[in-house]
Amino acid sequence: MTTQVGAVAPRVQRVTVPGGERTWTLLGPDHRRVEPVEEFLEYLRVRGMSPNTVKSYARALGLWWEFLGLFELRWDQVSVEDLGRFLGWLRSGDSPALVSIEPRPARFSERTIAVRLHAVSAFYRYHHFNGVETASRLYERAFRPGRPYRPFLEHVVRRRGELRSVVAPRRAPSLPPPTLTPAQTAAIKDVCAHWDQSAREWVGSLRDRLLWALLEETGMRLGEALCLQHRDWHTGRGDTPYVEVVSREHPHGVRVKGGAYRRLFVSDELDRLYGDYLFGLVEQCIDVFVEDLDAHWVFVNLYREPRFSPLRPETVAAQVRRLRRQLAGRVPARFTPHWFRHTHATALLLSGTPLHVVSRRLGHRDVQTTQNLYAWVTEDAELRALADWRKFTAGWRSAVAIG
Repeated sequence: MTTQVGAVAPRVQRVTVPGGERTWTLLGPDHRRVEPVEEFLEYLRVRGMSPNTVKSYARALGLWWEFLGLFELRWDQVSVEDLGRFLGWLRSGDSPALVSIEPRPARFSERTIAVRLHAVSAFYRYHHFNGVETASRLYERAFRPGRPYRPFLEHVVRRRGELRSVVAPRRAPSLPPPTLTPAQTAAIKDVCAHWDQSAREWVGSLRDRLLWALLEETGMRLGEALCLQHRDWHTGRGDTPYVEVVSREHPHGVRVKGGAYRRLFVSDELDRLYGDYLFGLVEQCIDVFVEDLDAHWVFVNLYREPRFSPLRPETVAAQVRRLRRQLAGRVPARFTPHWFRHTHATALLLSGTPLHVVSRRLGHRDVQTTQNLYAWVTEDAELRALADWRKFTAGWRSAVAIG
């Protein structure tokens, strides 16, 4: 496939398959699917990759196909040198007919470039095992990773050199995950709903406050929270309340990452907030619209039709944009729901919770993942002094991550 300069670039297209599940594909300049890419994306779907993962790979391969078109190359006839040119093109965006001599900021960060290159690597690795000769050559020379494990004295007995990747982006500096302060999380929750002491009732959207309070106190991912059903919430009846994270299909494509089950103990305060929210749903006659409330979604649509349908992630994204405007100057301008997860992990570590407990609570498969993300926390005395994190997490019941 070749595309002349000025032609329409490849486009990532959303696709809704029978049953309502969404996925993504790549369309070429002729508005047809790019078959080598579609074959690879289908392989990802069969492996159970999430729609967002498929979308990320499709975007990266869309850039690769755009590069191939600009430089009049075929995907199955490229060389290691072409991959190097691809890295330069990702940074500059210069076409073959134009090379800028002025210093300019890169189009993408090195971290983003690494993600894009990884997708191209996975694409050629897939076709390498399917017998495409060029893919095999590139995989062996450009993408083949070094061995993660080396035995003791391996350097002594090795008789020949080791193959390593010759095309790699610059290593981006490791930055700590973004977090919110206790005052900022409180401001976000209070804007959604607050308790009117004189009227003895909640004012605002209790659903929205419950969502942010849940993310803050459990460290759940947004998709995990949206997948919650009422049967997953076990209210305290003389013992500690907890919620279960269960992998299941969601009408809007969100899912539990990794599909692993875990139990998260929560505070009595969060449990009471859920009880108030549930009472409000009953007052709105949800039992008339929903056949089995126990098996229905916790977070549902309350303000638009169809009422009591599962909440969309796009609705949460729109709410985030509103919160950014309402709290301008009081919260970071680019905060996302995932910041609550980072804040949760940071708060637990700063309050003295062991690393392995935090790892299990977050649902990481390996404690090393938690260590890599949050190793900086134990060294940041200034952040420890910024707020009383131990008091902030006192009621979270986080000492036991999984029952």
